Amino acid sequence: MKPYFGDGRRLLFAHRGGAKRWPENTLLAFEQAHALGYRWIETDIHLSADGELVVFHDETLERTTDGAGRVSDRTLAELKALDAAHRFSRDGGRTHPYRGQGVRIPTLEEALALDPELHLNLEMKGTNPAIADALWGFIEAHGVHDRVLAASAKDAFTERFRGLAGDRVATSPGVHGILRFWLGVRHGVWRWMRFPFDALQVPIRHGRLQVVDERFVRAAHRHGIQVHVWTIDDPREMRWLLAQGVDGIMTDRPEVLLHTVAS
Repeated sequence: MKPYFGDGRRLLFAHRGGAKRWPENTLLAFEQAHALGYRWIETDIHLSADGELVVFHDETLERTTDGAGRVSDRTLAELKALDAAHRFSRDGGRTHPYRGQGVRIPTLEEALALDPELHLNLEMKGTNPAIADALWGFIEAHGVHDRVLAASAKDAFTERFRGLAGDRVATSPGVHGILRFWLGVRHGVWRWMRFPFDALQVPIRHGRLQVVDERFVRAAHRHGIQVHVWTIDDPREMRWLLAQGVDGIMTDRPEVLLHTVAS
């Protein structure tokens, strides 16, 4: 098991830092989640127009900021000029408690600099596969191999990253890699298959298909693969997943997950 996963205890992830509690994917959210005791945070990265790795989820800026257009079309300086908390609200848009308070889009470097104990689950976003090269270069330059897990819904990104990093950084597969594992479990052939990743990061279900169950978790563990489930805010689902033996849970409500695990 790679050092990223700690001492083998269940991992609790603040999803985007706790997206229903604070402005998502900001240093503010990461700091607040860390203050609650979180040491693992799920987040997302894009390449800016000038090649900087920035922490942001959407392809475009409108949903969370006072800007517009594609993240990849803006330089770091242009992104830094935006209010990353402009749209955040806990009451359906009636109030915006962090608007105009200087909450900015962070760089990956700023996020990792918050605390040496912080581990980031990084989902590579956008359409440019060169983000895999940029992430590997960043990891090598900063020596944070044990503090990040590289992920993406796009298998081309994760495969490109693994081609560069080899076995030196924890990874999870894209959609097709997950489907291949799931089909292997359903058809009973998983024992003879080989998988190059360290964690499966999946929803409980996809449409009508049940993804996570005891059989899925057991098969993953037989291959030395962890199972991390997103994005869970309901205590009943949290408890069910704990009973299935999953290794990690990602939540937008970090205080709810802490209370449920402790109860």
